[in-house]
Amino acid sequence: MTPVRVLHFVTGGFSGGATQVAVQRVNAARESTAIEPLLVLRRKRHADPARIEELRRAGVPLELVAGWSPAATIAALVGVCKRFKPDVLVAHGFSEHLWGRYAGLLAKVPHLVHVEHNARERYTPWRRAQTRWLAQRTDRIVGCSEGVRQALLAMGMPAERTLAIPNGVRLEPLALSHAHPFAQRIPGIVMVARFSKQKDHATLLRAVALLRDRGLSPPLQFAGGGKDLHRKPLEKLAVELGIGAQVQFLGVVRDVPERLMAQQLAVLSTHYEGMPLALLEGMAAGCAVVGSAVPGVREVIEDGVDGLLVTESDPVAMADALERVVRNPDQAAVMAANARRIALERHGRALMNQRYEDLFLELALVGGSYMIA
Repeated sequence: MTPVRVLHFVTGGFSGGATQVAVQRVNAARESTAIEPLLVLRRKRHADPARIEELRRAGVPLELVAGWSPAATIAALVGVCKRFKPDVLVAHGFSEHLWGRYAGLLAKVPHLVHVEHNARERYTPWRRAQTRWLAQRTDRIVGCSEGVRQALLAMGMPAERTLAIPNGVRLEPLALSHAHPFAQRIPGIVMVARFSKQKDHATLLRAVALLRDRGLSPPLQFAGGGKDLHRKPLEKLAVELGIGAQVQFLGVVRDVPERLMAQQLAVLSTHYEGMPLALLEGMAAGCAVVGSAVPGVREVIEDGVDGLLVTESDPVAMADALERVVRNPDQAAVMAANARRIALERHGRALMNQRYEDLFLELALVGGSYMIA
């Protein structure tokens, strides 16, 4: 088989799931004889240079393009396309999927793929109009969950070319979660999420304060980066609620699997999602999971079977769910075991990688340029 050249274009901010998925896809393709990948990151002012250097040291084929204006980004990406000559250009996330596809059209890349990573994005009428125009010139539009696919269809994307490829997580770091029995874990809470408008750390803080009034004081760990603009008010809120001593703001940490496997609860309090990687990791880690009942999360959790769903932005509902887990450890252990089994069966990265590879090969074969030996 002649390898299919696939260029993945995504933000270089590293704060969201889009970059994680793009890196995963490139790394998976490096182990395949069918795909020759290239990762292109749009340079961000606040991006951590160490993360980029880490990818390079790991051998990830990587280029950076200008990020100070859309026009500069498009021009730089056109240059990369002319050098690399991709058969498929995959543009991940908002607004990179706009600039990436404009560059692909200008560089005459044979096949364009748009991957949407959230059920709700900051679309202005002008951006929405651009997205619809580009959709008519895009081979496939991929939602990272069925909920995202439905949101894309509601926005006017062509149904015959819009599909869902659910996100998957790397299961190997969590392979030993069965060696950490639920009853022997700390009855504490971990929430892995960047500090942003999308995530709802405040509701979880208020729920933990309500638990204190009910005689429960579980420790709470927030793991994730983000801007001081979003984190500082939450630190202040924890103190005002009188729970500052039981809340840790960890920042970006590299031992998330170990933290999850040491705790009983993994929580995702959020306003909207695509397919929440952090929640999938919590499930695979054998935690009892609690999530806001929003698109993306609703597809992951079957309420009462492998986790608990709570009304968005409702501290009382969140506190009730957390209390149910803490006060009923036997029932919580059953849900945690179900969650782990489902994560292993349905949400591994290998399945996601195979679906994307099949898509890229299908597009290349339809184009008529490649033949299977």
